[in-house]
Amino acid sequence: MVAIASLGGLAQEKKNDLHTLLWQISGNGLQKPSYLFGTIHMICSEDALLSDSLKNAIRNSDVVYFEVDMDNLFEMLGVVRKMKMRDDTTLADLLDKADYDKVKNYFQDKGTLLPFSILETYKPLLAASMLMENGTECQSPEAMEEVILKEAKRNGKRVKGLETMAYQMSIFDTIPYKMQALQLVKYVDDADKGQTDNKEYDKLLQAYKDQDLSKLEELTKTTDMGISNFTDILLYNRNQNWVEKLKTILPDQAVIIAVGAGHLPGEKGVINLLRKAGYTVKPVPNKLRRANQI
Repeated sequence: MVAIASLGGLAQEKKNDLHTLLWQISGNGLQKPSYLFGTIHMICSEDALLSDSLKNAIRNSDVVYFEVDMDNLFEMLGVVRKMKMRDDTTLADLLDKADYDKVKNYFQDKGTLLPFSILETYKPLLAASMLMENGTECQSPEAMEEVILKEAKRNGKRVKGLETMAYQMSIFDTIPYKMQALQLVKYVDDADKGQTDNKEYDKLLQAYKDQDLSKLEELTKTTDMGISNFTDILLYNRNQNWVEKLKTILPDQAVIIAVGAGHLPGEKGVINLLRKAGYTVKPVPNKLRRANQI
């Protein structure tokens, strides 16, 4: 009976606990709890809200860790240069004329902020991600990381990064540019058939707003520019690196860890890796209160 009850409890936890973006990290000798929060890189400003639970966690923290140090202006200004392909490579070098013209026309029709002459020098998966995120139908899109950064600064908290921008951009150099370019062509082809484009990112946004990590995990793998082909490089290896680093960070301070929500769920996600490392990781209610709500 005890075994059955335990299994029932585990099933109940798995069913319910993935509907939050905020998680408490405790146990394993920690003197103070830390918190893990899943972000999204672009969301409508009216939805870019912080719950009272997250605000309180930030207020009681010693330091806020993002994927990269967002308070390092020098590093952030250098990101554009690091987004470019090596050796002055452009899309024209990677695609035949028909595919190149197809992609060029698609970008130009979308009216992106940057001219195609610049975008075609970017690592193709990065260019496509920018295109997808810029396709949101928002009057004023905002990054959740920026909202959390403002709250951290408002409370006088130190800000650090789990990895450098140089490392993050170098990851895309380990995936052959030709393969990335062909993935970009597929994205454009699917968009022309009405099978992708804004609809896919809208699904990701809705899953994020629903705080449904299981759905986010599924969509990240199937819709986010073919990420399923590169999950070890883009997600799992980095998750493991972060947890190894957190083992040295967590014992001495209360930390907020704010990373992309797609890194949290799954067997190789940050939540499970922290649990396997001996920490207790529990879901925390993350209810949002909008200004028009009583």
